[in-house]
Amino acid sequence: MTSPEPVVVTAYFRPLPESRSAVLVALHEAIPRVHEEEGCELYAIHDAPDGSIVMLEKWSSAADLDAHGAGAPVADLVAALDGHLAGPVEVTRLAPLPVGDARRGAL
Repeated sequence: MTSPEPVVVTAYFRPLPESRSAVLVALHEAIPRVHEEEGCELYAIHDAPDGSIVMLEKWSSAADLDAHGAGAPVADLVAALDGHLAGPVEVTRLAPLPVGDARRGAL
């Protein structure tokens, strides 16, 4: 039996200029809760040059990611972000293509 493949996700949040602080507060409240979810290996925000906030995520399996998407922390985050973003969160699921050193060639 093979183990599930990990899933890497990027999520771009584009705050309205007047709402950047509110978006950061919402993310700061959600992140510790998500870190406690089954299969969460990485869930970290970063500033992008265009003013977006980028979430980098790694989940142990697609099933864990799906459960995260259906969970209370995401529902609460979506509610807290209402009216604070310039558009929908842009989410992309990525499948690792490991190359080279196992510790450096994949997330």
